[in-house]
Amino acid sequence: MYGLWPRAGGVMDVKAQVFRLAKMSSMIRALTIALILLPLVFFASVALGNRLLLTPAVLLALIYAWIWLRFRPSSFVVFPDTLEVIWPLKCRRIPREDIASVRLINKEELLREAGKGMRVGAGGLWGGFGWLWSDKRGIVQMYVSRADGLVWIERVSNRPWLITPEDPENFVRALSN
Repeated sequence: MYGLWPRAGGVMDVKAQVFRLAKMSSMIRALTIALILLPLVFFASVALGNRLLLTPAVLLALIYAWIWLRFRPSSFVVFPDTLEVIWPLKCRRIPREDIASVRLINKEELLREAGKGMRVGAGGLWGGFGWLWSDKRGIVQMYVSRADGLVWIERVSNRPWLITPEDPENFVRALSN
C-alpha cells in the first residue's frame, strides 16, 4: 500500500509502501491461543483463592507484553532510501545500500541457505522473533509469523534477515526496485 508515512523529524514521505506482518499460520494461531490461555487460567485460579499462581501469572503477562511491544514487528515500510521495521516501541532502519539482495525463499531453500537452525528469542506466541542461529550462516535476524511467504534479505555489512511480510511478492518487488 502506498501512502503518507511519518518519518523521524515529522517529515512525511509519499513514496512509502507499507507491508504489515503476515497473518499467523493456523499452527501459530493455535499455539498462540493456547499460550494466551495459560496466564488467564493462572489469574482465574488466583481469583478462586490459589495465591501461589499470582507471580507466574504476572510474570507471563509481562513477558507476553514484552514480546508484543519489543519482539513482534507490526510492519515493514519500504522507502526509496530505507527499509523501516516498525515495532510498537521501536523502529529499525536499514539503508537500501546495505541490502545486497531480497528474495522469496521456501523452507527447503532456507535449509540449503542456512542449514539447521535454532531460534533464540521469542517463539510460538504470535510467531518466531529474534535470532535464528544456523550452522551455515550463523545468526540470522528472524521475524516470522508463518512458515510460508518467507523473505530473505541479504545484507552487505550485517547479518541477513528472514521475515514474513503480508504480500511477500510485492514486498520483494518494492524492495528490489
